[in-house]
Amino acid sequence: MADRNEAAGDDRKDVVRAVLATARAEGRTALTAPEGKVVADAYGIPTPAEGLAECADEAVALADRMGFPVALKIVSPDILHKTDAGGVRIGLGSSAEVRGAFTAIVHNARTYDPTARIAGVQVQQMVPAGQEVIVGTVTDPTFGKVVAFGLGGVLVEVLKDVTFRLAPASAGDAESMLDGIRAAEVLRGVRGAPPVDRAALAGLIVRTSQLAADFPEIAEADLNPVFASADGVMAADIRILLADGPVRERRRYGREEILTAMRRLMRPRSVAVIGASTEPGKIGNSVMRNLIDGGFPGEIHPVNPKADDILGRKAYRTVRDVPGEVDVAVFAIPAPLVPAALEEVGRRGIPNAVLIPSGFAETGEHALQDRIVAIGEQYGVRLLGPNIYGYYSPWQDLCATFCTPYDVKGGVALTSQSGGIGMAILGFARATRTGVSAIVGLGNKSDVDEDDLLTYFGEDPHTRCIAMHLEDLKDGRAFVEAARETVRKKPIVVLKAGRTGAGARAAGSHTGALAGDDAVYDDILRQAGVIRAPGLHDMLEYARALPVLPTPRGDNVVIITGAGGSGVLLSDAIVDNGLRLMEIPDDLDAAFRRFIPPFGAAGNPVDITGGEPPSTYEATIRLGMSDPRIHALVLGYWHTIVTPPMVFAQLTARVVEEFRARGIEKPVVASLAGDTEVEEAAAYLFERGVVAYPYTTETPVAALGAKYRWARAAGLL
Repeated sequence: MADRNEAAGDDRKDVVRAVLATARAEGRTALTAPEGKVVADAYGIPTPAEGLAECADEAVALADRMGFPVALKIVSPDILHKTDAGGVRIGLGSSAEVRGAFTAIVHNARTYDPTARIAGVQVQQMVPAGQEVIVGTVTDPTFGKVVAFGLGGVLVEVLKDVTFRLAPASAGDAESMLDGIRAAEVLRGVRGAPPVDRAALAGLIVRTSQLAADFPEIAEADLNPVFASADGVMAADIRILLADGPVRERRRYGREEILTAMRRLMRPRSVAVIGASTEPGKIGNSVMRNLIDGGFPGEIHPVNPKADDILGRKAYRTVRDVPGEVDVAVFAIPAPLVPAALEEVGRRGIPNAVLIPSGFAETGEHALQDRIVAIGEQYGVRLLGPNIYGYYSPWQDLCATFCTPYDVKGGVALTSQSGGIGMAILGFARATRTGVSAIVGLGNKSDVDEDDLLTYFGEDPHTRCIAMHLEDLKDGRAFVEAARETVRKKPIVVLKAGRTGAGARAAGSHTGALAGDDAVYDDILRQAGVIRAPGLHDMLEYARALPVLPTPRGDNVVIITGAGGSGVLLSDAIVDNGLRLMEIPDDLDAAFRRFIPPFGAAGNPVDITGGEPPSTYEATIRLGMSDPRIHALVLGYWHTIVTPPMVFAQLTARVVEEFRARGIEKPVVASLAGDTEVEEAAAYLFERGVVAYPYTTETPVAALGAKYRWARAAGLL
């Protein structure tokens, strides 16, 4: 059976390959409608019966053979948007209508573009009625082949209700696309209309995406409209565009190659500083001071041709003179001097170069950056940077940067493409005492990028959560591969800058016009299981909170609050973050009512009212922790003298710790409303495993929602 399937796959590829070769030989980058029909048939894409007519008599004969009604469409490699050219007539019910439409279409096409090559007119059987959708593929500059699905027809570019996945898409991906558009309910049937054949529609998505994956030279394939009904699917029109030329493949490294290099980068035993300086204020001096003052236990070798000693360490004229094995060379010299020094690093066999200097592609010096990349590839040197602040590896007591030091060890790995964002990360970590396993600047990403670091952090025993600021991805597919592998073990939070950028690129199809960069990023990051943060503060708070929160074991979330207003806002936040308020069963409702006053409210939220003593808070939290049907707690505290903030914090932390000691762990988040004392109480709770924030109902629930999104992506719920 497998052999027959492979043979069938080869046969269909041969058919398509011949069609594409013909188009290429004629210098065309677009297939004609009849050629598109051949491709569609080869890949099992349902299309109506059709034929090509070169004169009106042939059109009438074809229509008679197919049966009325029919549609007529101009066939020209030079006219992509047939409707714009007046080249489409539909619902033709007689020979006379077909004859008149043929003449009109040809006339309109010649008026629209007098130089257009016209092969004839396509006579097509009218498609049965159904819901109009679009299925298509584009070649995204970041992710490569991407399949799109959404509402079709004339409204597609107005509504832009489209979702994307990497191609080839799996059956599961296709099913998720059907549910991923805002108008998903339409496909299920509304106002008495029957639901569409979901299996047929998902199958169409899978086959179209496989076509794109099999033929990289197909730049875009556009099926619009596709008519979906309870009886199946039919693509009324297929448009296929070819790429102008071959796509340059980025060099890729294998997993073990990446891990070998990244281990030596993040856990070095010996570091050379090229451009080390005795002069305070110089980058080379700052890097040296941070390495020494940070307590790096390995060897530190300053390289400076004009010094014998720098900060008590023997200096070497060139990296060739440095004794022993060196894992990392940190560059603190002007950009024009980097290539020659990098050549020496390569000849010396040093596997990693950390390029702090700016003055490369970010300033228009692309040739200079290309030169260092070529040198790195020639000698097998992995390049971090250039144009970075350096990096921190606290578990190795390594501070290889000219910025302020940081040494609080923990489980959060943080990366940034921007130096300014990197320093914001540093400040946040210091202000919140967030323990980190790494802070890494990526800068221009001439070589080492996010997928290299994800591969390393995924297996790093010190890293429990990864947060990344990025402006772009050099190789989106490599990132997705690394993310999928890592997400199964630990959460990844991404802040993607440029969310409201240029939007859709100019393209020759509806699908291409709809594939705005951010729309593709959003869907594919979600497909990879990545948590996308809406802003910098969100990214940092998610990174801080996720390692603290236990993994939930179910979807039932219960709110316990001392203020009705907070309960309403917390409920809104629950819905906004895709969480589910538990429907409280009668016995649990009765149990809560035993602890709250008659004028309070059970149900969900559980409103204990603001005047209750600490014992009420404690009793209801205990009940929430002890009942196995409750999977997560959201606490809303209201500052009163009856139960002061620190009293609430201490009793909550004590109860949570008591259950943790008994092996019962649930995510607990808290919103504290009150005077400034709630700040200290929130910090106290955070340090003890309860994610708590003052003055906000949204942030704690957003953190809980992020934990749930990761748990679902990791297959833990």
